[in-house]
Amino acid sequence: MQLATLERQIFDFLGFQWAPILGNFLHIIAVILGLFGTIQYRPRYIVLYSIWTALWVTWNVFIICFYLEVGGLSKVGCIF
Repeated sequence: MQLATLERQIFDFLGFQWAPILGNFLHIIAVILGLFGTIQYRPRYIVLYSIWTALWVTWNVFIICFYLEVGGLSKVGCIF
């Protein structure tokens, strides 16, 4: 998962998408805290990582559905 995030970070730097860069940075920090919490068994870090991962996966599924125009999602008339 970390490798995919770093790849996405590189492609985001090529464009002008600064919000995804910030999101990727937060994701990297959450992964580091999640690994630290797992190794040292810190429940607070594990919960933080679990919540962040659920939000991250949900966001990525939304983006995939948006670009594939699944359901009622459409890029026509969108401000993105």
